[in-house]
Amino acid sequence: MTAGAPEPGADRRDDGQTEDFAFSDEEFSGLRSGGVRTETGPDEAPAPTSTRRVLPLESQASAQVEKYLFPSEKFRGEWRRHWIHLTSEIVIVLLVTVVLGFLSGYLSRRGQSDALVAAVLIWVGVIGWALWKIVDWHYDRFILTNKRVMVVNGLITRNVAMMPLVRVTDMKYVQSPMGRVLNYGTFEIESAGQDQALRRVDNMPNPNELYLRIVEEMYEPEAVEARLSQANAGSGDDGT
Repeated sequence: MTAGAPEPGADRRDDGQTEDFAFSDEEFSGLRSGGVRTETGPDEAPAPTSTRRVLPLESQASAQVEKYLFPSEKFRGEWRRHWIHLTSEIVIVLLVTVVLGFLSGYLSRRGQSDALVAAVLIWVGVIGWALWKIVDWHYDRFILTNKRVMVVNGLITRNVAMMPLVRVTDMKYVQSPMGRVLNYGTFEIESAGQDQALRRVDNMPNPNELYLRIVEEMYEPEAVEARLSQANAGSGDDGT
């Protein structure tokens, strides 16, 4: 290293000397409050913080999720997959309805009542299958706590997968052009060790918001606690 060169973490002044620099708590205040801080003059009152968050912080898990949390764990939110997750089921129901509608008309004109009954039963079966998929989607949950992320799905066979936040080494989400329009994306989570069940989670709604939630829980958990306390205090003041 050249003699006299500034060390890392130092800034050079006009007189050639160096000084240490660091971010202050004031510079981090906008992030910790979940919003964007606006500049005010010396005689002006501080402007209210405008939040950028889309989804409210939740303090209570649903009865469906509560049974999977242990007492010392702090619930942060639960999400159902985006409705785009049901696209294939919707398309299949529409196609079957159209095809069997034309077929039923043809069979009715030909007087083939047995084949007509069979066509109607096939349509009812497809509708029942689609309703089953919708109910399964309704109970499918992605869960975030202060200790882990979880995915719970399945009606008859219940599947519960989890990953501790301390083992998350990398995380990203990907949005296709359609995903950007409809606001959904796919999460890819890397962890220390072998492949995990939560390596890929498809069709999550509001992916940017969810990404910020997880990252903030990993690196700024005290900010989440402070915001929840403020929300609970505000609810108490309103008498709710």
